[in-house]
Amino acid sequence: MSKAVHIIKHELLELLPPTAFFFIAFHLIALSRNLMRREYGISLYSMTGATIGALLVAKVIVLADLLPFINRFPKKPLICNTLWKTAIYSIAALLLHYLEEIIPLWFRLGDFAAAQEKLVKEVVWPHFWAVQLWLFTLFLVYNAAHELVRVLGPQQVGKLFFGFVPKAIASPEI
Repeated sequence: MSKAVHIIKHELLELLPPTAFFFIAFHLIALSRNLMRREYGISLYSMTGATIGALLVAKVIVLADLLPFINRFPKKPLICNTLWKTAIYSIAALLLHYLEEIIPLWFRLGDFAAAQEKLVKEVVWPHFWAVQLWLFTLFLVYNAAHELVRVLGPQQVGKLFFGFVPKAIASPEI
């Protein structure tokens, strides 16, 4: 195989775990939002949004892991990096969730201050914070698992978790 094929394969394998995790996670959040709104089914919009969100978050996480300040505590106990990354990702998710709510109001009203005032009055805050709690918990679980894989190695985790090393994990990296 050519070097380009190896690089593409490596990048796709890097994206697979966070994409799968957040695909399931965001669909659970979409289902929760729909249930909180008493919509006892999943609309196509929420499924599409959850899928696109999972792909975006997975790519952002893979890219963020390349930044030096993200892996700030590599030699400390795993809880340090886990909580650090969870805090960063949760703050970013809070900001994006807020923007998701304010931008449509801003465009509709044409004034940011009026949009903010309307947002404060009309958003169902328990639902907003329920989604944030979901995201915090899911980031915590993902980061804890990611840190374990980082320290133990994908082969060891594959062997411990599945009882064997899956073929995708066993293939050598570039």
